[in-house]
Amino acid sequence: MKILVILMLAAIFASLFSGLFFLYRDKGGSARTVKALTIRVGLSLVLFLVLMAGYYFGFLKRGL
Repeated sequence: MKILVILMLAAIFASLFSGLFFLYRDKGGSARTVKALTIRVGLSLVLFLVLMAGYYFGFLKRGL
């Protein structure tokens, strides 16, 4: 479960920085920035749902 979360966070950061790169390179005039940030939001939602399901089904424990 930890590896899945780390991989998802890495993909979210990669999408975030690719959106920043496209914003800087294209001067905000292309749809690539919007697509990259849409992917980031989608990955964030999937990660949230995976964490919620993991807690519900007992894969994650409460506490430190």
